[in-house]
Amino acid sequence: MDELQPKYVVLTLGFVLGLVFGAGVQRSKYCTMGAISDLVLMGDTRRLRAALLSVAVATIGSQLLDALGLADLSRSIYRTPALGWAGAIVGGGAFGFGMVLAGGCGSRILVRAGAGNLKSLVAVLVLAVTALTTLRGVLATIRRPFEQATQIDLRAIGVASQGLPDLLARASGLGSGVWRAALTLALGLGTAAWALSSPALRHDRALLAAAVLVGLIIPAAWAATSWGAADPFEPMQVAGLSFVAPTGEGLQYLMFFTGASLGFGAATVGGVLVGSFLAAAFSGQLRLEGFRDTPDLVRHIFGGMMMGAGGVLALGCTVGQGLSGLSTLALGSFIAVAAIVVGAVLALRWLEAGSLAGALRVLLGRA
Repeated sequence: MDELQPKYVVLTLGFVLGLVFGAGVQRSKYCTMGAISDLVLMGDTRRLRAALLSVAVATIGSQLLDALGLADLSRSIYRTPALGWAGAIVGGGAFGFGMVLAGGCGSRILVRAGAGNLKSLVAVLVLAVTALTTLRGVLATIRRPFEQATQIDLRAIGVASQGLPDLLARASGLGSGVWRAALTLALGLGTAAWALSSPALRHDRALLAAAVLVGLIIPAAWAATSWGAADPFEPMQVAGLSFVAPTGEGLQYLMFFTGASLGFGAATVGGVLVGSFLAAAFSGQLRLEGFRDTPDLVRHIFGGMMMGAGGVLALGCTVGQGLSGLSTLALGSFIAVAAIVVGAVLALRWLEAGSLAGALRVLLGRA
């Protein structure tokens, strides 16, 4: 039993990190989808700055822990030499479009579900089932050949990973350490400075605290799972925070307890649900909220499906790729995040214009 102790410690840490994440996000307006919506529809950058501040904190913290040997980012799924550029584009675009239909990014609908929002609960369940189907079910028979046909093996050009420091070192001749420091400073300190230059964000203490808190949870997750990966008896996967595949795996664990195993990601999902429930209950915000009409139900179902399939194909969501992935400085993460943003903007314009053709006309007209 003692041999398995590290796994239980890491799972407990995952649950606690999820608990803190869920409570912090529930008590604020932190949401990546909301940030994109505010910018596109109202020109308001406050929540976008909060999201980018989280990226800055996550990147600086993760890279610092990696440099100190307290986290091993090289063993994450984001830093493999197999660059799945097509999956990042197609999956990211689908996820971005779906999160608008579902009314929030993966983390936000989990938080809302924990606080009693039945619309988000339906979206979460659909996301979980679709993610499992894409990971291991019928859709996996389509996903795997697609990934194999489109992935680029960077080892063919002498690069060991898709980390931007390694790619830039290969192209420039400078050491990857130099590029890692430069990129960390640019993405970390530069982004943080821009985000905090807004008085509106600085004065919104709840949103500011949530942004910093979410950013700090990412390196904490890397450190916890890197420690668990060092267990010689039952090593764990080195992972940051992500919510699409782990939500599906959590549902599978609940359904097939016997013979199923609980992973770090699924433990964090459970923590998010409990944390948001407790935060909503203690603040008097716990209430049931249903669908307005049938079209509202249909939008959430299709949104959950697109998020589940897209998130698996893109190897993450706005937290998985947008925070954990970007904190590793992986090229695929930057591609996936860009695709998520494009997909979300297209969906917002589609809802605004009433048709996909109208949305494209709006976008092209403003380009």
